[in-house]
Amino acid sequence: MISTPGSHQTQDEAVPTARPSAAGEPVSAPEEQPAAGSGATAAEGTRAVVRRRRISLLLAVALVAYLVDLGSKLLVVARLEGRTDPIKVIGDWMTFQVIRNPGAAFSMGQAMTVLFTAIAVGVIVVIWRIARRLYSLPWAIALGLLLGGALGNLTDRLFRAPSVFRGHVVDFISVQHFAVFNLADSAIVCGGILVVLLSFRGSNPDGSTHSAPAKGEADSPEEKPESDGS
Repeated sequence: MISTPGSHQTQDEAVPTARPSAAGEPVSAPEEQPAAGSGATAAEGTRAVVRRRRISLLLAVALVAYLVDLGSKLLVVARLEGRTDPIKVIGDWMTFQVIRNPGAAFSMGQAMTVLFTAIAVGVIVVIWRIARRLYSLPWAIALGLLLGGALGNLTDRLFRAPSVFRGHVVDFISVQHFAVFNLADSAIVCGGILVVLLSFRGSNPDGSTHSAPAKGEADSPEEKPESDGS
């Protein structure tokens, strides 16, 4: 043990030395610290799974709405078109009769067939863009109804007489003192009402609300301003 003049600290105290382990005792390796980005990666993976499920639900709802509308139109055209007397469903209040509609839902705007065809295409594009950040279950159902209804009426506009983009939509549900419509119109209206209700509640398609961030964003660390040292 060597001490320097004017100092009470020895060399052994100044420079710590590693103590050898006892014979036969294994030397423990330093513990590995978890990666800083592992939590963020897991969160992103969870969000990706949720998004895929919501998009799958949207497509499933849209497919059901589309097939039900298409099947009903094929059926009523084959069985009811050309009949002079409507089929009574609920007395005179609701009847089935085939109407070829060049306009929009509920037989409105019959002189703007091409315009409504373009609007239907635009609606489909907008829905698909929103689906890229879709994490809300109710929004998935609402957008699926809108998509299925828009595709149902767009199919008529593209493939029915008199020509492409000018095809007449098949309407067959007649309500007294109201209008004649089809199941695609019903899906569009139901989806639109659900969108309005969700908007009033402050719900967004990405799972956030108007007063709260989206899921996953709230868990991300906020950047703190650097200290200026004062």
